[in-house]
Amino acid sequence: MNAIPQRLKAAVPAKPIPAKLAHVVLRTPRFQEMKQFYSTLLGAAPAYENDQICFMTYDEEHHRIGLINWPHLKDIEKERAGMEHVAFTYADLPSLLAAYSWNKKAGIVPFWTINHGPTISMYYRDPDGNKVELQHDVFPDPEGVNAFFESGAYDENWMGIVFDPEQMIADYEAGVSIEKLTERPKLPEGLGPWDMIRD
Repeated sequence: MNAIPQRLKAAVPAKPIPAKLAHVVLRTPRFQEMKQFYSTLLGAAPAYENDQICFMTYDEEHHRIGLINWPHLKDIEKERAGMEHVAFTYADLPSLLAAYSWNKKAGIVPFWTINHGPTISMYYRDPDGNKVELQHDVFPDPEGVNAFFESGAYDENWMGIVFDPEQMIADYEAGVSIEKLTERPKLPEGLGPWDMIRD
């Protein structure tokens, strides 16, 4: 049976964009520690592993985190260019706060918790020093984020406001609304965006 001719340009007339961000792969000299970290932090389990690689997932994707066992690698140098961090989004704020509590019980705590405005974010470091952001999207759609940007809020403060996750949990359990919990306060008097960074 002859194949039916087809034109790629007709099938895809405009430049395509990716359907999703699929996974992140990391080289590591701390293979076992990294597996344990991502298993705990994300609730990820190996989909496939051997002595050299581990593909981990927490959902329907075949892998979200890939680890390559490379024992003789040098540690990350902060003064070199590279990826700043990778971020994972939770379905809602209670899930993010619960993940924080579970991770804290396992000895994994964020080094920075900040209300960026569009997100409530918690930043962690894995055993190799890579930064990992766990976040909740404050706005349900891009229009809400665009309105936040257009309000001038980022002109005043493009970083965000540091928050205490324990206080946020206490406020949530006391019945404070999600809208109030995620509302970004103004910068404290005399402080600027750079004062909000914890590195």
